[in-house]
Amino acid sequence: MQLKSAAGSRVRTSSDGSLDVMASIGGVRGLIESSLPSVAFLVAFLVTEDLPASLIGSVAVGVAFAVVRLVQKGSLVQSLAGLIGILICAFVAYRSGDARDFYAWGFLINAGYLLAFLVSILVRWPFLGLLFGIVRGEAFEWRKDPVRRRRYALATWILLAVPGLRLLVQIPLYLADDVAGLGTARLVMGIPLYALALWVGWMITRPAVAPPAGPGESAANAESTEPAAEWPRTEGNS
Repeated sequence: MQLKSAAGSRVRTSSDGSLDVMASIGGVRGLIESSLPSVAFLVAFLVTEDLPASLIGSVAVGVAFAVVRLVQKGSLVQSLAGLIGILICAFVAYRSGDARDFYAWGFLINAGYLLAFLVSILVRWPFLGLLFGIVRGEAFEWRKDPVRRRRYALATWILLAVPGLRLLVQIPLYLADDVAGLGTARLVMGIPLYALALWVGWMITRPAVAPPAGPGESAANAESTEPAAEWPRTEGNS
């Protein structure tokens, strides 16, 4: 099932209502398209140590993916969003002449996500409550339930940990001028880590389902309910 709302356009659920993690991250194709430009840059730079050539290779891979999606009449936003990110990373690195600055833009993005998630928790509108509430069709009803509100807050804390861990691990690598370590960490802590946090958040915020009544219980309820409907309404019974 594909969510039509823009707020949840990147979240997909399967026919049984469970979270489809792979579909939510764009499937295998989305994983490759988001990772391969960075892989191309890292491998090219480690082999040649030629920054301009490595940047051109990375941008070329991104352009190729965008062109293919456009030819196949894919989403224009989805086609260009990744390419724009690659172009910004390449521009920053080219201007500074430092290969590690290819990853500097990612620090700002992660800091922005971290701040946004934190604010949503502090104002008691946790981000995953807004997102999953739309996906599950409960809108903002979850805010009336303190237990569900706390669970959505916890889930958002888990999601917040993703950009937090990225910054905690990658900034020291950047300061140490470890391009290989930084590039590897960026790949490992990219979409796979986000997908894991999304899945954990989905699982811990599942609405409680009342257990089905057994045959004996149903019969007992039927026996007690039917006579009660026939009893006259008195002051003592009201």
